[in-house]
Amino acid sequence: MSEKVVPRENKMGVMPVNKLLLTMAWPMMISMLVQAMYNVVDSIFVSRLSENALTAVSLAFPIQSILIAMGTGAGVGVNAILSRALGEKDQQTVNKTAGCGLFLAVCNFLLFVVVGLFVSRPFFASQTEIAEIVDYGTDYLQICCCLSFGVYAQLIGEKLLQSTGRTLLSMFSQGLGAIINIVMDPILIFGLLGFPAMGVAGAAAATVLGQIVGGSLAIFMNVKWNKEISIQAKYILRPDFGIILRIYRIGLPSIIMQAIGSVMVYCMNRILIGFTETAATVFGVYFKIQSIFFMTVFALNNSMVPIIAYNYGAGKRSRIIATIKLGVIYASCMMLVGLAVFQLFPDQLLLLFDAQENMLAIGRVALRVASLSYLFAGFCIAIGGVFQALGNGVYSMIVSVCRQLIVLLPAAYLLSLTGDLDAVWWAIPIAELMSVAATAVLLVRICNKIIRNIPDNA
Repeated sequence: MSEKVVPRENKMGVMPVNKLLLTMAWPMMISMLVQAMYNVVDSIFVSRLSENALTAVSLAFPIQSILIAMGTGAGVGVNAILSRALGEKDQQTVNKTAGCGLFLAVCNFLLFVVVGLFVSRPFFASQTEIAEIVDYGTDYLQICCCLSFGVYAQLIGEKLLQSTGRTLLSMFSQGLGAIINIVMDPILIFGLLGFPAMGVAGAAAATVLGQIVGGSLAIFMNVKWNKEISIQAKYILRPDFGIILRIYRIGLPSIIMQAIGSVMVYCMNRILIGFTETAATVFGVYFKIQSIFFMTVFALNNSMVPIIAYNYGAGKRSRIIATIKLGVIYASCMMLVGLAVFQLFPDQLLLLFDAQENMLAIGRVALRVASLSYLFAGFCIAIGGVFQALGNGVYSMIVSVCRQLIVLLPAAYLLSLTGDLDAVWWAIPIAELMSVAATAVLLVRICNKIIRNIPDNA
């Protein structure tokens, strides 16, 4: 098959920036909001089984996060390289990059089959001695890992759509997968409509079923309607390892950041379980609820990356600067909404998870204190997208390492020595203060080294 020729300028180089950003962002926001909601719904249904079941799903988060990080990180690299190649009118690099992305999706799936089979039980046993939690968690994680081909197809398929500005199609694939998950959750968990009652394993089965359907649709839509990319078997079976290195040079910091997040959650769980298993459950619930707000901001981040990368390749500095300013404003406003919700309605949020009085007492303080970090998080997430789009994802990694490993965990450990569980939660906003300072310094650096030197052909 011959390479396709792009007949005209992509909308990312000509549409007014505010309209472009909102046009690309809202479908991703809706789809990622639905995706976040089904993660919450999973836990809500599981909490009806028992607190141990909810704790098991919460403790599974670090491995699940790394699983998704591998696909997301590769997708970030594919997105940035492909969008820049479109801006430079380099169609062969566009098609090779798409092929490499699909090749990496297969490799990641095979890796996590091994993780699911051999790592799941030792992972849970290292966190708790309660056999029921270990059994629940092992069943849940093995299903999520060994059937992860759906999520990897979904992640790369959506990044290919987003890199050419087709975020509406991306929304359809994510939305369909999430809806299937939400519908199948109670059916498979509790055994409705003639299905067997699978308990915690049913939540995992509903998740992977939704991912498989969503991933299949995303790949189909790329082949059928993404006319600026030609998915060719020769680039999947014989990938360009030079492009793969470029993908990971950009995407590896994102993978490391999320892996660091997994290490942070694992270590925090160990610290919190030292007080009570309920504290770790509250921490897991906080992460589930906060994803509703963080996912919408990450959707904005994901829409910024191809716009900035495209205009970097096309030499349009003023459009890059306008995208950065608008991204920071919108991200900060969305996080302020999240802060208000956590401050005003902590009990109502916890009661969604069938919280009893002990969980309410712990969670009320945890949610209010931890959410203070939202004052700064919007700025940090938006600028992290700028770093990735300009090929400096390592800056985001530096900020993440400092925030989660150098500040948050040591602070949490030291505060735990006071014997006061309420004090431990303050480690989260303390770490975010450091994060905003480091992000600002690195933004100034990238402005001086790269943005200032981009020509303005707008």
